[in-house]
Amino acid sequence: MKKLIKNGIVATATDIYEADILIDGGIVSAIGTGLNAEGAEVIDASGCYVFPGGIDPHTHLDMPFGGTVTKDDFESGTIAAAFGGTTTVIDFCLTSKGVPLRSAIETWHAKSEGKAVIDYGFHLMISEINDETLSQLPAIIADEGITSFKVFMAYKNVFQADDGTLYRTLKVAKEHGALVMVHAENGDVIDILIAEALAAGNTDPIYHALTRPSELEGEATGRAITLTELADSQLYVVHVTCAEAAEKIAEARKRGLNVYGETCPQYLTLDVTALEKPDFEGAKYVWSPPLREQWHQEKLWNALRSGQLQTLGSDQCSFDFKGQKDLGISDFSKIPNGGPTIEDRFSILYSEGVAKGRISINQFVDIVSTSSAKLFGLFPKKGTIAVGSDADLVIFDPTAQRVMSAETHHMKVDYNAFEGMSVTGEPVSVLSRGEFVIHDKQFVGKPGAGQYLRRSRFNQAALAPANKLRGLSNVGSR
Repeated sequence: MKKLIKNGIVATATDIYEADILIDGGIVSAIGTGLNAEGAEVIDASGCYVFPGGIDPHTHLDMPFGGTVTKDDFESGTIAAAFGGTTTVIDFCLTSKGVPLRSAIETWHAKSEGKAVIDYGFHLMISEINDETLSQLPAIIADEGITSFKVFMAYKNVFQADDGTLYRTLKVAKEHGALVMVHAENGDVIDILIAEALAAGNTDPIYHALTRPSELEGEATGRAITLTELADSQLYVVHVTCAEAAEKIAEARKRGLNVYGETCPQYLTLDVTALEKPDFEGAKYVWSPPLREQWHQEKLWNALRSGQLQTLGSDQCSFDFKGQKDLGISDFSKIPNGGPTIEDRFSILYSEGVAKGRISINQFVDIVSTSSAKLFGLFPKKGTIAVGSDADLVIFDPTAQRVMSAETHHMKVDYNAFEGMSVTGEPVSVLSRGEFVIHDKQFVGKPGAGQYLRRSRFNQAALAPANKLRGLSNVGSR
């Protein structure tokens, strides 16, 4: 059935204007005033913005880690994402050494198919590069549309790859049009610091942060950039937390390197003192890289405002406080790393960014949606509101006030990382390819309705301003 969204204020990364939006066949078929509403369901968006659906470039749903599995899977996680204004997620497909890459990808398809309520794609972790894995990558890019590879520089003896693996991955990415993502921390030194802390009897959650200092994030970021320049390739640094890393990215971009960065809502709003909460409560805030001293937050906001950081990922990786986080009650290194953030990413960026005057409304859309679409081969089918684009739309009330809480969120996890925080602005209704997933703040979607997205190869030209691009990218469904 056709839908006509009337009386809303349309906001994209480049424009803001009053207009109606006609949806037909799951895509935006017309934008204007006085559109013919015959045969269409009319949706009144008076007093609301109409945004392109949020794109979360960094999630971990149904992921094994530290002897347990994340609490939110592709059903509960994408429902929570939709309540929060996100209509596309890109999850990380974990691989193992010696196991064919396609085997890991099929495992992630099995986790997601029949469960996701919004569209989704995969990044592929690279743990080793040899002749066997090299031979698999071109077909995976072409057939699966997985055009981003993740390399861990931390989690020694678990996920961490060596510099040679990172360098070879960068060279392969350059050749085949993929984007390399790095978790940038010096895992070798962190491993020593953890051992020293435990040997001294320091087991509380705060030592998770103290053994992962910001200097080691800055060092690893700089090292990854050096290897990227040597390989003449492209790099995306995930979950940037600190001034040292943000400055390395800014310096690289000023020199013309294809280096991009992401931060997360927790690093913009929370600080390291959360890990000092008594009665093991600090474990709720254990994720990697850790929360930093508060002064880093303004450095991150400045980097977003100036365009030196381009995206906001949730790094959704939820573990219950009771029964999962407490696996490390006597050893901080055994606390499962991660937090529940997928639902609140969109509103926090609007409330702390736009409503407080830190970023413009257009920058908000770019950070929460458009830049991720461009970087990860989804634009302009996703990440904007234009004729021919998917009708992934968020009707957003900028005046709504709410308090974030585990009592009201839609994730399965038993706590909220932002408990008690007040935010301004809230999604009212959310559409995925023209169908309501959230309607008047109620879930009306269907598990399995989300489609797997085959993404286009990395294209630096796509990062030009949206209004300079023509045509639609080749994004299909599985």
